[in-house]
Amino acid sequence: MVLNAIQSRVRSSGAYRRFADQFRYRRQRVSEIVPRIPALPYLYISPFFILFGVFLLFPTVYTVYLSFFQYLGASNEILLTIDLGVLEITIPRIADLKFVGLDNYARLLFEDSLFHQSLFNTAFIFFVQVPLMVVLGLATALVLDAKFIRAKGLFRTLIALPVATGLVAYSTIFLLLFNGDIGLVNYILETLGADAIPWLGDAWWARITLVIAVTWRWLGYNMIILLAGLQTVPEQLYEAAEVDGASRWQKFRYVTLPQLRPVLLFVVVSSTIGTFQIFAEPFVITGGGPSNATITMVQYIYRQAFLQLNLGYASAVSVALVLLVSAMSIVQIQYGGTE
Repeated sequence: MVLNAIQSRVRSSGAYRRFADQFRYRRQRVSEIVPRIPALPYLYISPFFILFGVFLLFPTVYTVYLSFFQYLGASNEILLTIDLGVLEITIPRIADLKFVGLDNYARLLFEDSLFHQSLFNTAFIFFVQVPLMVVLGLATALVLDAKFIRAKGLFRTLIALPVATGLVAYSTIFLLLFNGDIGLVNYILETLGADAIPWLGDAWWARITLVIAVTWRWLGYNMIILLAGLQTVPEQLYEAAEVDGASRWQKFRYVTLPQLRPVLLFVVVSSTIGTFQIFAEPFVITGGGPSNATITMVQYIYRQAFLQLNLGYASAVSVALVLLVSAMSIVQIQYGGTE
């Protein structure tokens, strides 16, 4: 009450009123002037374009540029000097490069067997994991969307929890679970009377292990998206189908799937992009082995760029990966429809 009384006394004083009127007048003047500045909107949006140019546009363009060169090492030569009178700015060359034209692309297409192996491994994971994850995600979403299911919130949370786990953390857990000697999975199999499986020692089983790991983590993510799509399907469509005598399968085929087509397309395209970017799982769980049987394209780029310092060739592989994923996404979008 004392504080309110003091505030009332201050606000009722003549000095405060004069200050408030003057401040209000100046604020109105600024509000009148600001919209007349032509470049002001561009100033407001400039932080986005600056960050976009520095952290996305320039690395992308420079990667394409670097793919036509052989990286020879860091350079101390000066690329550009800007003399501002009182200040002189020198921009050094990023790297010492040797122009090789299309040699990097010819090498990855016709000579590099390890690149072909990484492409095969990534394609295998894609063709097995993406359909499996989409089907399981849709089946899980259909079950959780059913009216007779209780505690839906609890089940949704439990299934979606793996998405929140760290890549390295969950990959380490799968490394321990599928260890051939001390892994829990083989221990359970042997307890049940089955033979132990060389999960990480055999090429095909190692690929299957990666499929299981990636599916476990991203199943909940796709389930949430598909469940949201299911909840937007109008109930009147199901009622009309029931009036026409449609069975449960016919309602799913002729009502649910057509209504979910845009959502399914998004899930497939995003899963395709994510699968071709897979790195942490093979890096932690299998290390790319055995005998490079699980090395992926991104892991191969990492080896070339940061372990062998073949930045030019690694850039060419990166460009090839982007073109491949873009082509697959375009085909999927065209096949899925433009709606």
